[in-house]
Order: sequence, then C-alpha cells, then structure tokens
Amino acid sequence: MTLGLQPDQALLNDANHHLVNFYRWLKKGLRVNVAVENQESLYYQHRERFNLLLSEGRADSQEAAALFYFLNRTGYNGLCRFNSRGEFNVPFGQYKTISYAKTFPAYRQAFADWEFTAGDFSAIPLRRDDFVYADPPFDVEFTAYSQGGFTWEDQVRTAETLAKHHGPVVLVNQATDRVDALYRQLSFDIRYLDAPRRISCNGDRTPAREILATRNL
Repeated sequence: MTLGLQPDQALLNDANHHLVNFYRWLKKGLRVNVAVENQESLYYQHRERFNLLLSEGRADSQEAAALFYFLNRTGYNGLCRFNSRGEFNVPFGQYKTISYAKTFPAYRQAFADWEFTAGDFSAIPLRRDDFVYADPPFDVEFTAYSQGGFTWEDQVRTAETLAKHHGPVVLVNQATDRVDALYRQLSFDIRYLDAPRRISCNGDRTPAREILATRNL
C-alpha cells in the first residue's frame, strides 16, 4: 500500500520483526549472497540455517534478511509462519518456477526517507493529524504470522485505539460478522470489497470478502 501511495515520509510498523529486518536491509542495499534455487533440500538447509541464526541472536543480520527472502519466495503458498518457539516452520512450496532477485535498487531509493519499526502498534508515536493505514492479521483461524499470534483481544484493542485517533484512518480486515459489529460500534464508516488472495494456508484462491473501515476522511 505504501509503495503504491509513495509518500515522501512514512513510518511502517509490523509485528513480524523478521519482515522488518528484511525491509531495513533493502533500505541499506541488500545483496542476496546465499544460494537461491527452487530445490527442496536447499530449502530445508536454508530454513535450518535461518532458525539457527534466530537462536543465536542474529535475527537482525544481513544473512537472516537474505534467507528470509528466499524462504518466503520458496515456501508453501507464500506463508510466513512461526511455531511457539519462534522457529520458521513453513514447508517447501510447490512452485514450478520462481524468479529470484539478488539486488533491489528500486526499493532502496523508495525507502530512503521511510522508517521501519517492529513491535506492538500501541507503541507507535502518532501525531494528531497523521494518516494511519492499518492492516491487522485477518480475523481468521490462522494467527501464527509472528510469534505470539494475534488474538481477538488484539483486534478489539486495534480498533478501539484507532477510533480515538483524530487524524484520518483506514482499517482493513476480513469481513466477519464480529469484525463488522466491532467497527460499526466504534462508528467507523463501512465499505466492502472482494479482494484476490495471493497467499493462503491451504491453497484457496477464492476472493476474500474484506471490510474497509474509515474515520475522519
């Protein structure tokens, strides 16, 4: 979304610090110096190495960023999933061909004046008139996108926090009955759309019914 809008300045936060580490290295000019090939034994070798780096406290390294890129491109259905020990546990994918990049110069230029942080959204410093686009994990069964997951209480906390913000807010989620009721209760303006699924835990590519909730626009 941010790449589409191309703001001069932006602060992007995500609960998954491995993803944020990848973006930070893109900003610094990441070069992928690990072997990249759509090959099962190599995939599991790299997955083991990535988890070793995490256990050794080297999750912020360039190697970890390069391995994360490879694993995300090669793993099953584009999933990003971690177990309760914080280990990446997505199995090998089923793609016939994969296009890999070694350098990302266009992203380095785009990210030049953007800041990347990892952590709970409540810690993000917001100015009164900041525009906020929030895309929490969908209200579905799968919540292992990052260690610790994202519970219904987190969904409520997100909506209630953004409802108090004085600036413009755009909030998107899966259009479940309880999400709809929550956002309406907090006086968000509601729209619906059918969005294509690019990533799925079970291969289902049926368009997902999404809710677009806005305030102060």
